[in-house]
Amino acid sequence: MQDVKNHMVKEPDSANVKKGKRTKLASASSAKSSAKKTARAKRGAKTAEQKKAEFVIQDFTDTSQIKVSAATINQVIGQEAAVEVIKKAASQRRHVLLIGEPGTGKSMLGLALAELLPKEKLVDIIAFSNPNDENQPLIRTVPAGEGRDIVGKAKIQSMTMFKNQNILLFILAIIAMIAPWWARSYYKSDIMFAALFLGGMVFLATFVIFINLGKRMPGKGEVPKILVDNFNREQAPFFDATGAHAGALLGDVLHDPFQSGGLGTPANERVVAGMIHKANKGVLFIDEIATLQAHTQQELLSSLQERKFAITGQSERSAGAMVRTEAVPCDFIMVAAGNYETIKHMHPALRSRIRGYGYEVYMSDTMRDTLQNRFKIAMFIAQEVTKDKKIPHFSREAVDFIVEEARRRANRKNHLTLRLRDLGGLVRAAGDIAFEKKSSLVLKEHIFGAKKIARSLEQQIADKFIERKKEYDIIITKGNLIGRVNGLAVMGGESSYSGIILPIESQVTPGGKEKEIIATGKLGDIAKEAVKNVSAIIKKYFGEDIQQYDLYVQFLQTYEGVEGDSASIAVATSIISALKKIPVKQHTSMTGSLSVRGEVLPIGGVSAKVEAAIDAGMERVIVPQANMQDIIIDKDKLRKIEIVPVHTIFQVLREALEWKGKTDILMRIQKIDPTLD
Repeated sequence: MQDVKNHMVKEPDSANVKKGKRTKLASASSAKSSAKKTARAKRGAKTAEQKKAEFVIQDFTDTSQIKVSAATINQVIGQEAAVEVIKKAASQRRHVLLIGEPGTGKSMLGLALAELLPKEKLVDIIAFSNPNDENQPLIRTVPAGEGRDIVGKAKIQSMTMFKNQNILLFILAIIAMIAPWWARSYYKSDIMFAALFLGGMVFLATFVIFINLGKRMPGKGEVPKILVDNFNREQAPFFDATGAHAGALLGDVLHDPFQSGGLGTPANERVVAGMIHKANKGVLFIDEIATLQAHTQQELLSSLQERKFAITGQSERSAGAMVRTEAVPCDFIMVAAGNYETIKHMHPALRSRIRGYGYEVYMSDTMRDTLQNRFKIAMFIAQEVTKDKKIPHFSREAVDFIVEEARRRANRKNHLTLRLRDLGGLVRAAGDIAFEKKSSLVLKEHIFGAKKIARSLEQQIADKFIERKKEYDIIITKGNLIGRVNGLAVMGGESSYSGIILPIESQVTPGGKEKEIIATGKLGDIAKEAVKNVSAIIKKYFGEDIQQYDLYVQFLQTYEGVEGDSASIAVATSIISALKKIPVKQHTSMTGSLSVRGEVLPIGGVSAKVEAAIDAGMERVIVPQANMQDIIIDKDKLRKIEIVPVHTIFQVLREALEWKGKTDILMRIQKIDPTLD
């Protein structure tokens, strides 16, 4: 952190050196004097700003003292570049494509864009019956709030028109019910009763049909339908259309089973607006946009280009497919989102439209581990507590522990994770435990408990994996064995990494018929290539020895498959052990990639792998030297294991193998390539 402070203090000096060069022609002495004064002023201002940041970070005892902004744009953490783009998009009404990992704030940016949009004149959209073509309803727009008045007046007018008819129908119904009984008593004839009863029923049915036909006649009793209602809306609309089917997104016309005889529902009353229409003058957010069908993306492109889109029935078998309205306004800003795979499956023309009339943003998944950014994590915790409204605030110690967890999940040296949705899950789980124990604040012990009960599925599966492998002696942590190495791997991905032990065995057989090392265990392409790279190391140091042997490598019981190159040093160690009959220390596990020159390269998920080694009962773990700063594990847990950093295959072999009586082979490797030590 001291390096960050020094950099922040020294930064104005270089800026003022450039400024001094620009003013050199004016006056050398005055320029130098002015530059020094400016440098002192800027240095003082920068230092004061830094002190202010440190003071804010250090001046809270719990998150209740951290002010949470009501504006969504200020709640977005660590995405400064994306925030600037969103502000520009709101000002100029531009479309935005956000690409990044889940949980990095894409939907929040879409909501923030809607809040930032200047308040425009919103409109209500109304569908009227078309007297000339009943299958093409008329579309009209009125100022927001007036749509309800128009529809309300039309309903009152319709009710007044048929009020007298309803009264007459009621009177006739009474007469039809009384007349048969009167006739029976007067004429004393059941035949007269039956005749009047049936005749009355037929008359009533005919009268009801007549009234319904009258309602369908043009100009009589027609009631328009509000498609988009912006009554009392204070800000631009925001609609999340993620996962919406074509009808919900583009609009639909409902099926009418009574299509003939004048009994059907008018077409304008069956029209349903889509989200593209409801988002008119607002924001339409679509996550995982590539999951939309190709023709839906094409129609979405048309709505973007024309800013209006007619509504028709989406099902060809529905009566609604015969209806097509006039063009309905849909002047919205689209915020599309997804991951890297989205780019491959997105409609090229749709992406071109966004790129040509908007911005593309790649979301950050980590941010630098600085004082300011640590405080942003504290702000995030305060925001989550405020939004949840059911959990207590976090103590300063608990905040520091969450910051450490953010460092661990970043899986990158000197960085903090920005996959804050997953981190928010841990915050809420810890809050639930604190609430259950009636604690006024969330403490560090509550977070420990939350990490146990709120483990990811990958972590739970990995624990079961290690437990069962140890139960059947597939994972061995004691003694020395030839050709057997405890490698390390991870399950899951990114923030949900969970480490597992990956036993690897090698066998050397006479023959020499195979030209390459044979590796089994459902290996992926990268893992197979990693084994080939290991073969270069073996041939380099033992070329004359392996020509008469076949080498086999087995990844034990990897039914789920193996991918990646982080087991390269384990494979190399296993083969060399089997080839030269040198035992491997089973209390030592290892992980690391290997270059063809014998250099140990950094790998991902190192914290999860070291934790797996600890949970499995290993005493030592070999990791790449470059990954040492990436290991973020609780100090008490870290004391249970010895971490051995290495940067060459020679160091790996020296630490992992039992060289008693075989040191001449180790010296031979060192003589062939002295730079490996």
